[in-house]
Amino acid sequence: MSATVSDTLLTAANNIQPFLVLHKAAASSLPSSGSRLRIQTSQPSSTNPKLAKRCRDTTGEEHEDEWDLEQYEKLRLEAFHRTWSKIQSTIDEVLRGINLKLFNQVLQWVKESFALVRATGRPHHTEVQQSYPLLTDVICKRIPTAFILTKNAEFVDDITTFRDLAGHLESNGCHLAKLSAAELSAKHGVGGCFRSLLRQLPSDVPDVASVSALASWYCEAENYGQPIIVIIDDLEQCSGDVLGELVMMLSECVIKVPIFFVMGIATTLDAPTKILSSEALQRLEPCKLTLGSLSDRMNALVESILVKPCSGFCIGHEVAMFLRDYFFRHDGTVTSFISALKLACSKHFSLEPLSFLCIGMLEEDCEEFWRDKFKAFPQQMWKYAFGLPSCASANNSSSYSSNMVGLSKLLKLQKDWGSVLLCLYEAGRHDKVQLLDIFSEAVNPDLQTENALFVSKATCENLSGVKSGSGKGFIAQVMNTLRHLPVETLLHVLEVWSNHLKGMSEINNKVKELQSTTKEKWTRRSTASTGNCNPLNEKAAVLLQDVIRKYLVPVECLPFHEIICFKNVDVLQSALIGNPRRMVQLDLLKSQSHLKCSCCRSATAVSGSLHDTSIMCNLSQEYGEVINLHDWYLTFEGIINSTNSKAKRKCYSSPSKKKSKPSSLEARAMIQARFCRAVTEMQITGLVRMPSKRRPDLVQRIAFGP
Repeated sequence: MSATVSDTLLTAANNIQPFLVLHKAAASSLPSSGSRLRIQTSQPSSTNPKLAKRCRDTTGEEHEDEWDLEQYEKLRLEAFHRTWSKIQSTIDEVLRGINLKLFNQVLQWVKESFALVRATGRPHHTEVQQSYPLLTDVICKRIPTAFILTKNAEFVDDITTFRDLAGHLESNGCHLAKLSAAELSAKHGVGGCFRSLLRQLPSDVPDVASVSALASWYCEAENYGQPIIVIIDDLEQCSGDVLGELVMMLSECVIKVPIFFVMGIATTLDAPTKILSSEALQRLEPCKLTLGSLSDRMNALVESILVKPCSGFCIGHEVAMFLRDYFFRHDGTVTSFISALKLACSKHFSLEPLSFLCIGMLEEDCEEFWRDKFKAFPQQMWKYAFGLPSCASANNSSSYSSNMVGLSKLLKLQKDWGSVLLCLYEAGRHDKVQLLDIFSEAVNPDLQTENALFVSKATCENLSGVKSGSGKGFIAQVMNTLRHLPVETLLHVLEVWSNHLKGMSEINNKVKELQSTTKEKWTRRSTASTGNCNPLNEKAAVLLQDVIRKYLVPVECLPFHEIICFKNVDVLQSALIGNPRRMVQLDLLKSQSHLKCSCCRSATAVSGSLHDTSIMCNLSQEYGEVINLHDWYLTFEGIINSTNSKAKRKCYSSPSKKKSKPSSLEARAMIQARFCRAVTEMQITGLVRMPSKRRPDLVQRIAFGP
């Protein structure tokens, strides 16, 4: 029993839980002093600043309905999980659809390679279990290997691709094993990676891993008819010696046990020649395949999760521009873009009180859903909804039907906006314009007043000699590209427009009419001349310009857009590329506002009941760039002893307690241990730099900018 208690106490002592103090600080300001160096930090805003303000405005008023804040917070949390689940499933479906072509190519290659190996030799079960090779011809010792060029800057985007590829091959009857770069390292050797391979097959791993054990497993009736696929998703990170040795070992039994390699390459297809020896390369029968480009994946994702209203959640212009720059300038990975979008979604549902209404767009009868929600609104929620900046003109209305009509109209306008945007992209992609670029420009609320973006018919002759991309924006570039498309390409563009505009009958009829006219004139006119503006191209440009002016209305120009649109780019930027050490510093200085205990609250002095690291951080503010460790410790010891003295006086005043004086040596040793632990935590969080050999009595305090 004592051992259990001792273990529990030891675990509790080692269990540092910084989340008690290292979390979002409350809205307050740091004290300042002109004679001492202070770390200037900006305080984050409260969780719901708009909601808090509205609540303060209504303080003292009597209402029939009570606004249950916890209930609506729960609704927002549920709405976030449901919304992001829909977005994530859409992302998985889109990426799987893009990769399906490659997956089918790999599967076809597996079938053809397996048929070729079986045509070379089909050994009997007894021959498979023999220890010597069946054939000594070099051609019969070559392992079919598919090199997949991913062209991704970071491996993180390849993880999902190879995971789905493994599932696709396994669902078609192949035996699967995956070897990571860590397993194919000099630390584990060829024996360790081969043991890992055997462990992934449904068999008992023997004490001595050998090819004969693999052959015995493959001879079983349920395993004999399909090849074994070994996936190595990051070839460049593997040890060339270990991988080469594995290739040489498995090539001796490729006829007996058909093992094929699928290897991922991020850079160039000649990477294997830089990693493997020439002898190992001669034992491989290569097949080179290429994954879809990053731009294709990004265009498909933007279309599915941002342009089309798949979830009801959308982003504003500044957030879109930030995400675009974050993608291109950060690491250029789809994973980082999706993570940033998820963070934006979570921030929207945590900051906007009415964001739980977003999920109404996922309902079959969205109007019925919104009608029920509006009927149950308390008075404060009504005031907040009608006080939104985008619908200030609705203040004179007192019925919930106006809100429902506003949200229904918002949904319809968003669908039309997405259809027009896809028409723009279809014309612009022939000039290599990316959908994310057009999207970032199309959500700009100033687009309604910037007539310069649209090129009128009268300026067609002036633009005929201007190179593509020289306009003021991407939309202007698309308009210029449309005017100079070959007629054959224009016909294809009009056909795609007709599919995108199916829900807009009036515009769709004009597109079909222009399409039939173009087909008639195309048969009587050569398509080789594309130097000047073609009348048919000009008609298409005028039609698209008219559609843009009528239907390309940015979401930030619509009433009630705050419910579905996240616009707070400062919050997102602070969360993604903010200064984490500054936030840690701020949280430590104001930890008592989160702990909400009466003993830690002190307006003038640092309370000894605070967390040790928080005490040390507050004391460090009294110093300049360097801190004397001895003085720092004495101040810390004084605060702790002061707290202990108060506790002792309370203990002595009680007659039921036995008076006992603790050993001064033990108490001082405990304070020293707590001091060392607190300094270490501050070093780990990057708040101080530990002493140097030249000055072991000083630590350097790291000051942060505003």
